[in-house]
Amino acid sequence: MRVALISDVHGNLAALDAILQALSPFDAVWHLGDVVGYGPAPVEVVGRLEAEGALGVRGNHDAAALGEIDTEWFNDAARIAVEWAARQLTDGASRWLNENPHTRVDGDFTLAHGSPRDPLWEYLYSTALARANFAAFDTPYCLVGHTHVPLAFRETGGRIEAIAPRDGTTLQLDGRRTIVNPGGVGQPRDGDPRASGALLDTTAGTITWRRAPYAIAVTQQAMRQAGLPQRLIDRLDLGL
Repeated sequence: MRVALISDVHGNLAALDAILQALSPFDAVWHLGDVVGYGPAPVEVVGRLEAEGALGVRGNHDAAALGEIDTEWFNDAARIAVEWAARQLTDGASRWLNENPHTRVDGDFTLAHGSPRDPLWEYLYSTALARANFAAFDTPYCLVGHTHVPLAFRETGGRIEAIAPRDGTTLQLDGRRTIVNPGGVGQPRDGDPRASGALLDTTAGTITWRRAPYAIAVTQQAMRQAGLPQRLIDRLDLGL
């Protein structure tokens, strides 16, 4: 089975369409949370993922838009954007977001937004944090998002190896326990503004990262029309 792995779409429909095209053909879509927040098309993104039959987990922005967590934990720009997104959500979009659990297990894979031990908030940036989280899931592999940066951590003989994939990098899933982040679709933060995602091939036992250029100006214009913070608009050009 070929699975499109995506995370942190953040209401950016143009980026979502681009990365799904880059990852096609696929048999399924798994998302790792933060479907809404920051971007100008929360309902449209939910509709696109629902049409794809996407399965996934809830992110902190999704939880905030649903009223599950207080927006006081967000910086000003993020708070303004997620509160705006919450006002846009239809009953159907809210229901779909609410159906996403904090964690999900599918075969050999545990899915979480931040980390398996703290699904909504923890950022898995370092080997030290990865080591602590290997004890928090039972499957061979864990898929996370939240950092908006493509990364992988692999456990080998007691050591934790950090892997920084590029566009086209393929990682063999060979039984060694591994944490994988496909990167951010709607707001990359690794200095590359292209949408990021990955293709999981369960038959071949591989994950391949992909990047996709998209019409950033179209998303930025929609954000201006919605009155979203200028800082969020500007950062899309920089991938930061």
